[in-house]
Amino acid sequence: MTTLNVILDDMLTGVPDGASRYTGELAGALLDYAPVGCYVHGMVSSSTEAQYQVIADQLPGLSGLFKSALVRRDLTRAWQHGFTPFPAGMLHAPSLFAPLRRHDRVNDRSSQIAVTIHDAVAWTHPEYLSPREVAWTKAMALRAVRYADAVVVPTHAVAAELNELLRLGSRTRVIETAVSANLKTPDDAEERAERLALPERFLVTVGDSSPLHGIDYLLSALAKTPKGAPPLVVVGAEYEPGLLGAAVVRAGLDSGRVIGLGALDDADYSTVLSRATASVYPGLTNGFGTPVLEAFSFGVPVIHAATPSLVEVVGDAGVPVGMDDLQSYPEQLAEAITRVADDDELRKTLSILGSDRARLFTWRAAAEGVWQLHADL
Repeated sequence: MTTLNVILDDMLTGVPDGASRYTGELAGALLDYAPVGCYVHGMVSSSTEAQYQVIADQLPGLSGLFKSALVRRDLTRAWQHGFTPFPAGMLHAPSLFAPLRRHDRVNDRSSQIAVTIHDAVAWTHPEYLSPREVAWTKAMALRAVRYADAVVVPTHAVAAELNELLRLGSRTRVIETAVSANLKTPDDAEERAERLALPERFLVTVGDSSPLHGIDYLLSALAKTPKGAPPLVVVGAEYEPGLLGAAVVRAGLDSGRVIGLGALDDADYSTVLSRATASVYPGLTNGFGTPVLEAFSFGVPVIHAATPSLVEVVGDAGVPVGMDDLQSYPEQLAEAITRVADDDELRKTLSILGSDRARLFTWRAAAEGVWQLHADL
């Protein structure tokens, strides 16, 4: 019997976000597509019984759940300083949150550690993260350089960045992500749309107030579009209704042109995507850009920043906007928004291309990539 231990802490954030969806969907796919004789065992920091139940409900096929005696904060510190109170064996971490430790990487094939690094922001744009986040990420990445048998990344563009920074070499493995199976138009979409007060036509974007997500650039771009352009719906935990006021004023926008919905559950988020005229993803840094694929899966036309990772993921299915000159970036975004919003045929074409593109990325492929990675080790 072969058991793969998977760290599941990010499933317990309490709010559906990229990390929780990624961890839960990957773990579920690892269960669904496990090779014969292989099992998945969960690992988690000390949590509440209700949180353990969340994992049990979402991943009923787990062979067991190892529960640390340490809460997440204490476990984070312990792992950063090399104390690793988790059992040995095959271990897969959907992030850098992992018990990276010295082990015989040559002769002991039963003890192996693979971690995941989703982007290089801590090195390329440290000013956009807290000093604590930067310090922790860099410290754990250095431990990965020393002790990880493999480092999973979401795109070849991120792999190139990290290999330049960390010299990971052949230990890097590109395993793409996919769209959560929980994102689908709910039966009560009409009622949800009415409760959310969604306009007939609107743009949607996903992010938070970090400059990395480029929301301020997008608001400035919206101010440069014609008055009749669709309003913007912003989804993100920091954008509860009424909290966009200052940013909207800075951009010179009328308040009615921007709607903040805050964090949404899967059904509400699916309702928003299913009715959007177009999705705009203006993020400034490399990362997989899961919201782009989520929009594609609903046939929503996508306008995106031309970062190397997004160009890799999107292919020719979206409208890229150059970022060589950030001063002109809002104006270029505005031109792309106006062109897509005003051209019915272009939106139809982008909808078809995006839907086709989304189907290229599956959790089965991700899971099989992880199982193959550990087999190769």
